[in-house]
Amino acid sequence: MKTENNTIIEPSRETPIYKETDVLVVGGGPAGIMAALGAAEGGQRVTLVEGLSHVGGNLTTGLPILGFLSQKQELIIKGLPQKLMERLKAKGAASEHQACPLHVSLTIIDPEAVKTEAMNMLLEAGVEILLHMMFADAIVEDGKIKGCVFQGKARREAILARQVIDCTGDGDVAFLAGAPCEKGDDKGGMQPPTLMFRLDNVDTDKLRNSIAGQPGSYQMDFIPPDYFGKNSRFITVGLRNLIEKARAEGVQIPTDRTIIITGIRKGEAWINMTRVKDIDGSDPHSLTDGEITARKQIDGIVKYLTGYVPGFENAWLSNTAPFLGIRESRRVVCNYMLNRDDLLNCGKFDDAIAVGSYPIDIHRPNDNDCTLEWCGDCYDIPYRSLVPQKIENLFIAGRCIGTTHEAMAATRVMSTCMAVGEAAGRAAAMCVAGGIPPASLDVEQLREKLRSSGAYLRS
Repeated sequence: MKTENNTIIEPSRETPIYKETDVLVVGGGPAGIMAALGAAEGGQRVTLVEGLSHVGGNLTTGLPILGFLSQKQELIIKGLPQKLMERLKAKGAASEHQACPLHVSLTIIDPEAVKTEAMNMLLEAGVEILLHMMFADAIVEDGKIKGCVFQGKARREAILARQVIDCTGDGDVAFLAGAPCEKGDDKGGMQPPTLMFRLDNVDTDKLRNSIAGQPGSYQMDFIPPDYFGKNSRFITVGLRNLIEKARAEGVQIPTDRTIIITGIRKGEAWINMTRVKDIDGSDPHSLTDGEITARKQIDGIVKYLTGYVPGFENAWLSNTAPFLGIRESRRVVCNYMLNRDDLLNCGKFDDAIAVGSYPIDIHRPNDNDCTLEWCGDCYDIPYRSLVPQKIENLFIAGRCIGTTHEAMAATRVMSTCMAVGEAAGRAAAMCVAGGIPPASLDVEQLREKLRSSGAYLRS
């Protein structure tokens, strides 16, 4: 190597082909798990590649799963995602789907159990899993993706595939393949990320009974006090007056709302209160700054919780998420860009492959608060929003599908990402079997396959 004009000139090199596969899934988060399972059930050879030491992605951060139920409290996320929930419940690692006045529905999961159970499902389905392999580049010829290059500890390796599914969350594969992408709102602002953490030895019954029994003492957002009196598992959003009091007494708190999620075990509480602005989840330098800043925020939040919030008096910090939770980064420009009006008008599409109901939930880039908008029922997600422009043989699944900034704020939740992942996996398997690109797939056949496999569609 040599340095020239502030760059390093690397010598050309040959990258060995590790293997050829039918369907390559890049990213092992909620969408990636379901995409790999869906493709494997379609009878294809499937390889899933993940850069971390485990699968699960945001399912392993302590977040609850929101949106399995609709705003009318009907189960709308079925199929493979529901099978994972049933397996977790059988091990005492997931709750029932519980209605929530703010978040539509709430499903509490054990993040550690997800790592094992999801991996077991993949292995049982015959999926080859490769961990500790970082996506490095896309292999594109004549506008068609042929596979991907990955960087491991020993060397770079290529995997060739007939169909590729980008489940990176950040649209990494699509971006490096040359597909057009967008970021943020009309000013480029993106929702701030959060680093989840857990406190143990929390008296969650004291907290909920305090809210239910003294409704005038606690300022809650949207969720009525009597909800807490009836439900031992819950999310709190609010307690704004307690934050104001703590700030007045010098406690540093980065957000205006107290967001507490009860864990699967008694005494556990997951905290969603770190907040780092101006972070680009697709830039490792920016992500590093975000991780450092979020960890610095934890001490002040713990001081606030233990000093001001009922039930936290004797709690201690026991766990932090394995990575910063990104709400928004790239969105891939697809053949249809789902938008705010589609969601708020309960949009129906002839090529619908999944259904969502979570509200438009924008953690605003320029302040410490949120915008929330509900449609009152459900909305469809069309197949065209999974098919990127300009690059063939590539599917998009998860947070980075074809949406606008506003629509993504609703479809980003894990339940919807899992449903979309299943659809992408089954579609990829059908494309391999038929020897056709995604744009030529008979979507009605895909829809029938989804229905027969237990997935939910409105029509």
